[in-house]
Amino acid sequence: MLVDSHCHLDYLEREGEDLEGVVARAKEAGVGRLLTISTKLSDFETVLSIAERFGDVYCSVGVHPHEAAEEGQGDPQRLLALAEHPKVVGIGETGLDYFYEHSPRDRQKQSFRAHIAAARQSGLPLIVHSRDADEDTISILQEEYHTRGPFPGVIHCFTAGPELAEAALSIGFYISLAGILTFKTADALRDTVREVPLERLLVETDAPFLAPVPKRGKRNEPAYVVHTAEVLANLKGVSTEELAAATSRNFFDLFKKVEAPE
Repeated sequence: MLVDSHCHLDYLEREGEDLEGVVARAKEAGVGRLLTISTKLSDFETVLSIAERFGDVYCSVGVHPHEAAEEGQGDPQRLLALAEHPKVVGIGETGLDYFYEHSPRDRQKQSFRAHIAAARQSGLPLIVHSRDADEDTISILQEEYHTRGPFPGVIHCFTAGPELAEAALSIGFYISLAGILTFKTADALRDTVREVPLERLLVETDAPFLAPVPKRGKRNEPAYVVHTAEVLANLKGVSTEELAAATSRNFFDLFKKVEAPE
């Protein structure tokens, strides 16, 4: 069994996809659990309703750094209240994005720290987005970890270099790989991933974005995580079955509220 540890089913539904079909195709491909991710609290009820609709789908609660200007959180209280729902299993996605800078950096950082506090207090894993912001991401994660206490988490859709990977691993985080791993231009990423221990790796689609080879150019969906998993298995020198078992085990170790199949 594989797990799609990060997708946006609400985006797919808004784009006209039949979610019953999306979830069914994922199941047929061997994807047994899906984690659909919150990016705006104003859309959280929609995200939660999708998780409630499907037994194999869970969700997170959080505010993407793009939305920090309008919906960024100054403290963890609202996140903690919403995270009490049994289908809410993670905090985020949160983090820093200096590529687009849709929100001021100070608001991104403030909201990032509030999400970290929510993860620490709830024990739920932090789901971190970092783009062109490695230095500040490392600084905030390490400062929060060493001065205020540990918290579980994952760097999602990892595309950075070894510095962020090493910093994340040093505080017990996991690294999640999306379809970019399969791109011809991703040699540097593949070099970094070769050095990440298998017991710290997850796979994801980030659907509807970043469809992997051989689905590039198409709308991504959770079933396509199998293609990223195949490339990752080759990189790590293991069978696809071993890779699926390891990444699924890692997912359930991190996202402890998700019910694992018997």
